[in-house]
Amino acid sequence: MSADNFCTHFCFNIQSWRCLTISKQELQINEEIRDKEILVIDNDGKKLGVLSAKEAQQIAFDKDLDLVKIAPQATPPVCRIMDYGKYCFEQAKREKEAKKNQKVVSIKEIRMFSTIDTHDYETKVNQAVKFLQGGDKLKVSVRFRKRAIAHPQLGEELLNRFKEAVSAVGTVDKPAKMEGRSIVMFVSPKAGK
Repeated sequence: MSADNFCTHFCFNIQSWRCLTISKQELQINEEIRDKEILVIDNDGKKLGVLSAKEAQQIAFDKDLDLVKIAPQATPPVCRIMDYGKYCFEQAKREKEAKKNQKVVSIKEIRMFSTIDTHDYETKVNQAVKFLQGGDKLKVSVRFRKRAIAHPQLGEELLNRFKEAVSAVGTVDKPAKMEGRSIVMFVSPKAGK
């Protein structure tokens, strides 16, 4: 192997290692393909037919491209001649775009007690409106202390007042439900807000 070929081979192995870590796909490349016969597709999408792995590798090497097994489960396995580094770059770019277009919705929690004071209640409502306008979902819980658990209607009344207070910016996903020592309600932002 000449020094020039060694550098090309070595640099390619570094690129393929990077691609494997970025895309998390384990594709067999060049010398890793050990099948006797493979169906080869050219980089233009043209079928070259069923060839031995060595012949296909030689064709790819002559074109300064890589032989990549894209369908190992097929009979015979399907390999494509392509620039593997460019393929990995495009895959990583597509994944990055997909992540960028995803909207992450977080659930914020607002906790109150059944004996909440008026000013504290108004502060919680203002905070909830801010969260809903920001596009976050809310989990609103009213916790009962000690003997207050004997009067769950107080928590239900508080949640009904809360629901009316945020009705301009949010809608109730799941109505109030008793969970342990608290009543929980889920609110999501209105569409278009």
